[in-house]
Amino acid sequence: MRSRSRRWLSAWLGLVWSVAGAAHAMAAESPQASEQAQPERPGGAKALVFPVRDAIGPATSDYFVRTLKSAPERGAALVIVEMDTPGGLDTAMRDMIQAVLASPVPVVTYVSPAGARAASAGTYLMYASHVAAMAPATNLGAATPVPVGGGAEPPASPQPADEPEGTSPQDGKEKSPQGGPSGKPPEPASSAERKAVNDAVAYIRGLAELRGRNADWAEAAVRSGASLS
Repeated sequence: MRSRSRRWLSAWLGLVWSVAGAAHAMAAESPQASEQAQPERPGGAKALVFPVRDAIGPATSDYFVRTLKSAPERGAALVIVEMDTPGGLDTAMRDMIQAVLASPVPVVTYVSPAGARAASAGTYLMYASHVAAMAPATNLGAATPVPVGGGAEPPASPQPADEPEGTSPQDGKEKSPQGGPSGKPPEPASSAERKAVNDAVAYIRGLAELRGRNADWAEAAVRSGASLS
């Protein structure tokens, strides 16, 4: 499975190099890049591969930031992040995204191998990257912020005996399986949850607009936990 995914990556890298070349030219115009002279790359350009597996935490973030900072000195033309993660801590994710946005070396996020995912924090990282790609049978999304150590879900209200299934006791409107009005994602229960969701929406929409990606789908991934494969 891994060898087939590697072959797919090798075939796909030809396109990545051309896209990364343009991204590298844009990154070189940034103030961060102008402060750091690009070293000579004897033997041709190369890529650094950085695996992100399992949950994203401070250790992953610290190592990732240091890898990006050292990439120009190591003669890397781009950094490939091979990702398979259920998500992670918001602070660690934001540190990694800030490093990507400041990097003079283009970052390619590649969801791999087949069956892998870039959920939650992984979705934001994909949206922040210069180039985003997915191996067959992978997915991203489900980016709704979740409190660490949050309490249990409140029990559902009992359905009145005279109320037909699929309606709200308050107004009789049809409800979706998620519990909100039909066709709409459920609203967060508390003001703190609404604030967190709205902040996450603004953040991922900003990343989408920066990279020219689908901002509406990104918002849906945050508000309703949508996934894309």
